[in-house]
Amino acid sequence: MRRLYGYWRSSAAYRVRIALNIKGLEYEQVAIDLRAGHQKAPEYLRRNPHGLVPWYEENGVGISQSSAIIEYLEERYPEPPLLPRDPADRARVRAICQLIACEIHPLNNLRVLNHLRSEWNCDEEQVMLWYRHWIAEGMEMVERQLERSAGRYCFGDGVTMADLFLVPQVYNARRYRCPLEAYPEVCRVEANCNALPPFELALPERQPDAVA
Repeated sequence: MRRLYGYWRSSAAYRVRIALNIKGLEYEQVAIDLRAGHQKAPEYLRRNPHGLVPWYEENGVGISQSSAIIEYLEERYPEPPLLPRDPADRARVRAICQLIACEIHPLNNLRVLNHLRSEWNCDEEQVMLWYRHWIAEGMEMVERQLERSAGRYCFGDGVTMADLFLVPQVYNARRYRCPLEAYPEVCRVEANCNALPPFELALPERQPDAVA
């Protein structure tokens, strides 16, 4: 039994859903409502001491952090591959993933935005200015990278792990109405990915815990 604990709007859980879909793996979803604080419930913390999503379980193995989960799936189920064969190319794909996961996502996740509201008394306009600033700075870096590496997708003409990180981040940027016109390569690659069934099925609004 494969089980993914996540939240429909979590971009990290979104990445893992895409990976599972690409690998053609059936799995059960367990909703952890981040806004209601379910990630801090004692029962969940006994399972995942980080108190975050996603958390993935398979045959008694439990794994946290989306990058680690996706790497596990790539090693456990190597077909179809999400990393190129060449070691240098694999490193370049991982670098795109880390650019998004480390330089953009942590600054704009729900915990950070709530901290700005509660501890720094930021109103919604100030929170959105923060969010859009870091999206713009991060997407500029991603755009420059894709100008070098992209074909149909982030790295050449095959879907790689990098696409799994890009699409959820762009989804969030659109949700917060961040201007994206300055990033044509980002938008082109995102559109190509979202035309594929594994990406479409992973969309947040298509998840069982999605709220209208």
